[in-house]
Amino acid sequence: MKFNFKIQQYQTDAVDAVVRVFQGQGFHGKVNYIRDLGTQKTTTPFSPRTKQMSFIRTDEQPTFADVDDGDNDDTGYKNEIVQLSDEQLLHNIQTLQIQNNIKLSTSLVKDLGHCSLDIEMETGTGKTYVYIKTMFELNKKYGWSKFIVVVPSVAIREGVKKSFEITTDHFMEYYGKKARFFIYNSSNLNQLDSFSSSPDINVMIINTQAFASSLKEDGKSKEARIIYSKRDDFASRRPIDVIKANRPIIILDEPQKMGGDVTQKALQNFNPLFALNYSATHAKHHNLVYALDALDAFNKRLVKKIEVKGFEVKNLRGTDSYLYLEQIVLSGKKPPMAKIELEIRYKKSINRELRTVGVGDDLYFISQEMGQYKGYTISEIDPLRGTVTFTNGVVIKAGDVVGDVSEKDIRRIQIRETILSHFEKEEKLFNMGIKCLSLFFIDEVAKYRQYDENGDEVLGEYGVMFEEEYISILNEYITLLDTPYQQYLKSTGSDVHRVHKGYFSIDKRTGRSVDSQLKRGSEFSDDISAYDLILKNKERLLSFDEPTRFIFSHSALREGWDNPNVFQICTLKHSDSNTGKRQEVGRGLRLCVNQNGTRMDVQSCGDSVHEINVLTVIASESYKNFVSELQSDIKAVLYDRPTVATNEYFKGKYVKVDDTLTLIDDEKANAIEFYLIQNGYVDMKRKVTDKYRQAVKNGSIAELPEELKPMADGIHRLIQAVYDDSSALDDIVSDAHNPKIKENPLNENFAKREFQALWREINHKYAYTVDFKSAELIHNAVAHIDERLFVSELQYTTTIGRQKAEINEYEIERGASFTDEKTRTKTLKHAETSQIKYDLIGKIAEGTVLTRRTISAILQGIRMEKFYMFQNNPEEFITKVIRLINEQKATMIVEHISYDTIDGEYDSSIFTAEKATQSFDKAFLAKKAIQDYVFTDGSADKSIERRFAEDLDAAEEVCVYAKLPRSFQIPTPVGNYSPDWAIAFYEGKVKHIFFIAETKGTMETLELRPIERAKISCARKLFNEMSTSNVVYHDVDTYQNLLNIMNSI
Repeated sequence: MKFNFKIQQYQTDAVDAVVRVFQGQGFHGKVNYIRDLGTQKTTTPFSPRTKQMSFIRTDEQPTFADVDDGDNDDTGYKNEIVQLSDEQLLHNIQTLQIQNNIKLSTSLVKDLGHCSLDIEMETGTGKTYVYIKTMFELNKKYGWSKFIVVVPSVAIREGVKKSFEITTDHFMEYYGKKARFFIYNSSNLNQLDSFSSSPDINVMIINTQAFASSLKEDGKSKEARIIYSKRDDFASRRPIDVIKANRPIIILDEPQKMGGDVTQKALQNFNPLFALNYSATHAKHHNLVYALDALDAFNKRLVKKIEVKGFEVKNLRGTDSYLYLEQIVLSGKKPPMAKIELEIRYKKSINRELRTVGVGDDLYFISQEMGQYKGYTISEIDPLRGTVTFTNGVVIKAGDVVGDVSEKDIRRIQIRETILSHFEKEEKLFNMGIKCLSLFFIDEVAKYRQYDENGDEVLGEYGVMFEEEYISILNEYITLLDTPYQQYLKSTGSDVHRVHKGYFSIDKRTGRSVDSQLKRGSEFSDDISAYDLILKNKERLLSFDEPTRFIFSHSALREGWDNPNVFQICTLKHSDSNTGKRQEVGRGLRLCVNQNGTRMDVQSCGDSVHEINVLTVIASESYKNFVSELQSDIKAVLYDRPTVATNEYFKGKYVKVDDTLTLIDDEKANAIEFYLIQNGYVDMKRKVTDKYRQAVKNGSIAELPEELKPMADGIHRLIQAVYDDSSALDDIVSDAHNPKIKENPLNENFAKREFQALWREINHKYAYTVDFKSAELIHNAVAHIDERLFVSELQYTTTIGRQKAEINEYEIERGASFTDEKTRTKTLKHAETSQIKYDLIGKIAEGTVLTRRTISAILQGIRMEKFYMFQNNPEEFITKVIRLINEQKATMIVEHISYDTIDGEYDSSIFTAEKATQSFDKAFLAKKAIQDYVFTDGSADKSIERRFAEDLDAAEEVCVYAKLPRSFQIPTPVGNYSPDWAIAFYEGKVKHIFFIAETKGTMETLELRPIERAKISCARKLFNEMSTSNVVYHDVDTYQNLLNIMNSI
């Protein structure tokens, strides 16, 4: 399997932020210098003159080789110096900060070289990809080509190397060149000569911990002696001098783990041009130019949603009765039931077993009259609170463990719950081509794997527990059905010995798995062989051909695991105060990939991204404690956010209007504040209210005044960036013990005559044809591009200003304490960008699914100044032209599309095919729907869909309705479209008895994009104009709106 990489806007923004800091810097490629080749004590009697000799080590034996003493043998290539003044750099940084809503830097930080920039990116959002792409962009724009990536550990070093390897083809496609990369090795110093003599992009990867003391001139380690001393095997040169001659750009990956000031000071020996710091948690702050913290990443759905299964041990006074409430079991037909583990007496033993019980059941009799359970008759099961109450007054919550509980009991429960969570998700993921993985971290290899007297592997305590629990749960999930997933379980999934595997350090002497050795002062290991094994099998583990689905690894190897398809993480050890909760969940945050290597993100999955990407953490403590610590961890590292929405906050900010940055002036800032007050969206202290946040979730936000409407997207982004300390992090984590509905079968409403009549009308498959002339599309696309295309270009502004006589704190924050006296803006132009060869026509043809001939005609038709924008930023030009052509294509399609019915119908099983487990608190128990529970979009209690479902259920004129599944699709040329509702009314009560509805919000910032509009228009044309059925289609936002529209159709 091969990973596919996409161009993602947030990553492009992070790259652009760094590149724009140096606006005004000229392009200087292949800046050369005379390299120090060192000296060798060698001459030959046959030679007319002395030749310089180089000692080259090969795999077989040492040999000597003559160095070619041609013109270029001593030519090296280095980075050109930064030509901007400190004032220009700070001005560029502050401009970026204003545009990105980041608190302004008051001075330029120059810890390493000309500046030290911070790029904050949440774990799992692709920061390694971002800084590799940044290298290519800095090389393209400014000619810089020498980079050093500094990492704090072997695990991260090997991961970075892997990232360079798997992105090579991707970047080759976009930049027409490859980055040469190598890991610094003090026993192979010749790589430094290649690094220095090559004019291409060259990257040295070095880990501080591998030679931490060597970064100090007086270091005592072997590496220190090598890097700072003249070496005979390196032509009597000091390696540090060879490195510093290149004036490299230093990239620090996770700088907060690099030993602070000592490392920073030692890195100055590399003579850096400047430094870029990439981390999710910066300990020391420099000039921040891009921020994507945990809250941003979650809200933008760039990482998995987290749910936590916590366990609370309760020792009730006066009882040693063992009880564990595993879950509340829900079904539309029966009252709620509880799955409880208790002790049961048998003739020869007392066993702990799971039983499904209901109200009125007496645990005393179920346990075969064990005295400890007297009085334990169930009086209430509450699915909303997830509790079971007994007649003796005892109340237990899902996840509670009561009575005589050992650590072994807790570990068994954790293992069982991990397997349960795995199975709950696996069928849905399997049907989408996504392999589900679960990861256990342990601190003693012997608890999973041991060796008998013959040296053969045998299972340890956790391995035995796993196999026992796996077989038990597998038997619950295997059915008589012959679905692809059932076939998978019965074949690949049935061999319990092959479904789990251990990844540990290996003792080189014995070949046995051993506990990983921790590096000094850390909780991680340096075992390169273990990381190599993990990374080597990364892609293999994602394939269904590999039977391993459950992985055990040593906790010291945690840093090496970032497999995107880890959906469960379980740490089988006492929670360690040294290990932050954020670190514990970090290994599973990355969005998953399918069998094609395609990331299951918003582009691929739309609104369901957080239904698919859910990470379950099986904790060894209570939910409350775990979440409290996790939120504290996250809160501690959120970048400095605004907390009030005043006119001062909005004033001076930039928002995009048609891809052009537009300033919010004083008048507009006042209008925004008045709008917020008028609608109750801020309180007296200008804190953003729950009313606003709820309206955003519902899609029912009030319209902005007319003069602000063009800026609506940007304004609402600014409002939503205002931080609410009390509730901002609440949505990131949920309780995995909340009751879930696992089965939602069709009920008797499906068989009603009215619904069957409706189902016969809509249960067809269609094919479309679009017949329009290319000339019309070419004409429309040319006009659209000429009007809307804007591609950013490199500009720099020189400003001379004087400080105002009087200033206030807001002006200082906004950077408005100086009056602008004089400015001069210039655009940078150089021919170097044309060296990269793009298949411009091919790329646009691929993105629009049009012929090369049509694309060629469009590009020839646009205005020359628009076409020249390609030179400014080819990648942005291609992306935007594709989008603009597709918008025109979508508009024309609606006018020219026609549908035909083809063979094939949808089976009724599409309503129950998605085996997703849905939270009970998101379910609406319906009376008129064809399934007992209706699940609506949106996280709000009263989202538009939820209110719509409630109104349908209460309406007298509605006979029966269905929430249509996503697999019920209408084909359109811009992608398949799935409407929301199918409704059958009582005859004679309304104008049209069959209605297909699409529920959409009214918030103008969420206005439908042209592609989505086109899909809805195609559906409307199918049902309302072409179909001979009695079905009417329309998009609505309320049930009343549906009735009004119905009468007008």
